[in-house]
Amino acid sequence: MADVTKPICISVINMKGGVGKTTIAALLGRYASLNLDLKVLAVDLDPQANLSQAFMRQQYRKFIGEQWPSIVEIFNGYLPPTSGTPSPKSIDMSQIVVRNTPLGGNNLEIIPSRFDFSDNLINNLKPNPRILAQVISNEFQDRDIIIIDCAPTESVLTQAAYHASRYVLVPVRPEFFATIGFPLLNDSLTIFKKKNLGHKIDVSGVVINNSTYHYSGNWGGPERGRSIDEIKQEATKNGWVVFDRQIPFSRGFSKMMRGDFKQLGDAPRFYYFASEYFKSIGVEQ
Repeated sequence: MADVTKPICISVINMKGGVGKTTIAALLGRYASLNLDLKVLAVDLDPQANLSQAFMRQQYRKFIGEQWPSIVEIFNGYLPPTSGTPSPKSIDMSQIVVRNTPLGGNNLEIIPSRFDFSDNLINNLKPNPRILAQVISNEFQDRDIIIIDCAPTESVLTQAAYHASRYVLVPVRPEFFATIGFPLLNDSLTIFKKKNLGHKIDVSGVVINNSTYHYSGNWGGPERGRSIDEIKQEATKNGWVVFDRQIPFSRGFSKMMRGDFKQLGDAPRFYYFASEYFKSIGVEQ
């Protein structure tokens, strides 16, 4: 009998850029894959393709150079003609999903993105915002966790992420204008819920990222405290939980993304948040 509790689909999103969405999405995927031994699929819905580059590393250049299929082809609905195939072909997901990623091993896969993603959507008369949800429902029900890295703007990509997701995770940095994206995200989700009454989607919580700064002492100075107070107040207005475990500033995160796991400083403290997060959605005991 099918396990109706999986996969659990999570979108990592904030309508403000520079909050660490990609790093958090990548390391949550790694944690679920290696620490919880779960089958994880990551989906890069950001045209900047940072998650794809983090997962694939040197392989990403080959992916671009050889024009491998990607999330672009999923939205287009077909594989275009190539030098080897002189007519359009139906999509074979095994040709799109990149497996055995350096960041997470055999259990961590990704549907990669390309830089021409936005141009393809603009040229598409009416992109289907339900296409990702349809692909997940048809092709990826044997995965345990699906993590979607989202662009920091309202678009058809945002709607595609909502249609595919049960939960939304909101990263935020404790800085001036920290909560500028909160009202936009809350309004966006409210409108989506009104239009899709049968779809259960919730903000699973807000995670404070870069909560300490190497140049301001352990506590990040007075601005950190003011910003965190504002974050908690705005989150409470929307009925959103703020996770107890914060993610510290650490140069070790960039090393982890490169595959270097030596002398990581505070970076391993990310795993405290990861454990709290997966417990909150019923994945980890």
